[in-house]
Amino acid sequence: MSRILIVEDEVSIAELEKDYLELSGFEVEIENNGKEGLALALREDFDLLILDLMLPGIDGFEICRKVREVKNTPIIMVSAKKEDIDKIRGLGLGADDYITKPFSPSEMVARVKAHMARYERLIGSGTPDNEIVEIRGLKVDRTARRVWINGEEKNFTTKEFDLLTFLAQNPNHVYTKEELFNKIWDMESIGDIATVTVHIKKIREKIEFNTAKPQYIETIWGVGYRFKV
Repeated sequence: MSRILIVEDEVSIAELEKDYLELSGFEVEIENNGKEGLALALREDFDLLILDLMLPGIDGFEICRKVREVKNTPIIMVSAKKEDIDKIRGLGLGADDYITKPFSPSEMVARVKAHMARYERLIGSGTPDNEIVEIRGLKVDRTARRVWINGEEKNFTTKEFDLLTFLAQNPNHVYTKEELFNKIWDMESIGDIATVTVHIKKIREKIEFNTAKPQYIETIWGVGYRFKV
């Protein structure tokens, strides 16, 4: 049974989320304090984390940052704040999704299922030989999910890796943000395409020598993005 950790200081919201997720077949644990939630997330193996933004002890941003240093577990951030800067910051720290309160429990369950299904597909085995993509100093090992730039290994979140790999495997093709979101996040009706912009920025910071003049991922103004070869 898949395990989910909810770190939420509003007990009523946490219990409601837990009830709906357990009805969908998940095993759920709750922590109401940020420090305790972080400790549990790092100590035990969960299949997905749901982090409230405002928490006593340590906020959701810090938990996300600490978890991302060592794990690729899918993370959904939850907040009553509607400011885009909070969403951009959360996604920039490695969160896979961001939901604004109030939200329907069914929407939460739908997003959880979508992220977990995709993550399970990505980590599934069955390919005997590693699939390697190499382009001008960039090396992407699709099987091991590892990336090197000029021999130096870089750490990527799950969605950053998926997005980079997709673009690298489809060079010289211009994709809109909507197309990339649908390809990588696979949640057309419940997503936010601003996620694509944030993830492209983070990828460039890791693989480009000069992010102002990218040699790999090019912005086609008014259209989208293209991987240059």
